[in-house]
Amino acid sequence: MKQLLLVGLGGFIGSAARYFISKLNLYIHFLAIPMGTLTVNVLGSFAIGFLVGISAKSEILSADMRLFLMVGVCGGFTTFSSFSNENMMLIQNGQFLTALLYTGLSIFLGFTAVYLGYLISNLL
Repeated sequence: MKQLLLVGLGGFIGSAARYFISKLNLYIHFLAIPMGTLTVNVLGSFAIGFLVGISAKSEILSADMRLFLMVGVCGGFTTFSSFSNENMMLIQNGQFLTALLYTGLSIFLGFTAVYLGYLISNLL
């Protein structure tokens, strides 16, 4: 029950943060790419890479804290379900190039952010 509450609380925090960051879609326009979701996916990828890196090199994060942060907060924060739905809508609207660019940027920047988070965690 404790683990469920940790994940639930973390998920609430991550989801609330995602909601506020997703508002970027209202202010930043670049080739119709949903910038809020892209930003959340990159930040979430960086955060989980950093947390994995920290956890691998030390025991600074307890098992409960890793569960709270990685499964709860990061799981609630990242938005690959929204990402998939937005790509489907772009394709349905005939915006194939935009969908391809959005997918490529999300994957490349997400993987790069995980790697950078992991590298930075090893500098500490």
